[in-house]
Amino acid sequence: MRLLLAEDELELSRALTAILRHSGYEVDAVHDGLTALDHLRRQAFDAAILDIMMPGRDGVSVLQALRERGISTPALFLTAKDGVAERVQGLDAGADDYLAKPFSTSELLARVRAMLRRKDTYTPDLLEACGLVLDRSTFELSAGSERLSLSAKEYQIVEFFMNHAGMIISADKVLTHIWGWESDVSMSVLWVHISNIRKKLAALGAPASIRFVRGAGYILEASKDASTS
Repeated sequence: MRLLLAEDELELSRALTAILRHSGYEVDAVHDGLTALDHLRRQAFDAAILDIMMPGRDGVSVLQALRERGISTPALFLTAKDGVAERVQGLDAGADDYLAKPFSTSELLARVRAMLRRKDTYTPDLLEACGLVLDRSTFELSAGSERLSLSAKEYQIVEFFMNHAGMIISADKVLTHIWGWESDVSMSVLWVHISNIRKKLAALGAPASIRFVRGAGYILEASKDASTS
């Protein structure tokens, strides 16, 4: 599980990073709100831990900007303020949980585990992103009034991109997520599937495309001319 930790107190950030990594999480640590927002927009994380009071941009506005883009990465707020108004503001911004400083590491880890469990267990039948609607019960993808069926692998790939809409995802991460760590599936197989998905998006007249970002990976985003890899 990959986490983004945004905490401007350097000693606390280093300590939390060490604790989370020791507990088996992959952690990217940043120290201001603008960098946190950039990371969360461009990369796929399983959850984010955000300090509310950060330089550049506060945690609440970072999360609001993500939710406005349709990015649903689970988020836990850390804050020195523990008033009801602050908790309500954080939850209304789209946070999944709220933890006041000082806190015990065991409580932090428990809240992270609970947040990730909720993420993994809640799977509504319809997934929406970038003007696309994916029906998990029928493997059908629709845009407006147009609808078509996906193969099993196309469905897995589209679902993964829609869950991380607006984020650049490396080809290696897609391969690992779809086929597993020990698979010997080549990169060319992924390219073929993405090419087929692009054709189906075009057939739907979809307002979204999967674009190749050289040296970085792929991104599902609102319509632009899709680049080819």
